[in-house]
Amino acid sequence: MVIKESIEINGKQFSLETGRLAKQASGAVLASYGDTRVLVTVCVQDSREDIDYFPLRVDYEERFYASGKIPGGFFKREGRPSDVAILSARMIDRPIRPLFPEGYKDEVQIVATVLSAEIDCSPSMLSILGASAALMISEAPFNGPIAGVQVGYKDGEFVVNPGAEVQEEGSMEITVAGTKQTVTMVEGLMDELSEEEVVTAIGKAHEVIQQLVELQERFVAQVHPVKREIPAAPQEDSSLRERVAALI
Repeated sequence: MVIKESIEINGKQFSLETGRLAKQASGAVLASYGDTRVLVTVCVQDSREDIDYFPLRVDYEERFYASGKIPGGFFKREGRPSDVAILSARMIDRPIRPLFPEGYKDEVQIVATVLSAEIDCSPSMLSILGASAALMISEAPFNGPIAGVQVGYKDGEFVVNPGAEVQEEGSMEITVAGTKQTVTMVEGLMDELSEEEVVTAIGKAHEVIQQLVELQERFVAQVHPVKREIPAAPQEDSSLRERVAALI
């Protein structure tokens, strides 16, 4: 069954869809924003006993066909990930990783594949939304949802999810991610702006984030995902802490 939920923000349509593509993945969401399409898949595997960390991997894959091109040459191969792709994967990872339960060690792989790209609709920003939605409908325990948006500043006005012109000519380009209650990540670049202007930009971003979180809540309510059992949190050895403190 295909499930789809949409919302219009600032004249652009955001939508989340599942049930049509990548059905064998634990969670798969086709996220759309304008004419940009990103397929985000989540796969979960049982943990190994010999690891003491959370093996989360995030890949962001750009393809030439997303811009209507086919690689030249005999082999028609895609190149290695660009710097932008690597940074986009890290940007997806940062707001998501802290929201997994403590002690959870099952291997989780998130792959965001850009299927179509519109110059005024950022696929990397959309991938944060898609990754959160895919995790929410997957079997992985995840304390989301979250969302991410971009904010630009030009001619004294803040623009949420700005187009290419505002990004190139404006004095601010930041990405803000967060939950319905709070902001969890801010990154980007800007000219010298006042603290009040920066706080205002983050506030406007969070207003849109809240709308995108509500979109995910409506979307997940139709899927009814079954989550894996959350392991008990590891017990702290108080005597070890005391011995370490005595050596300092």
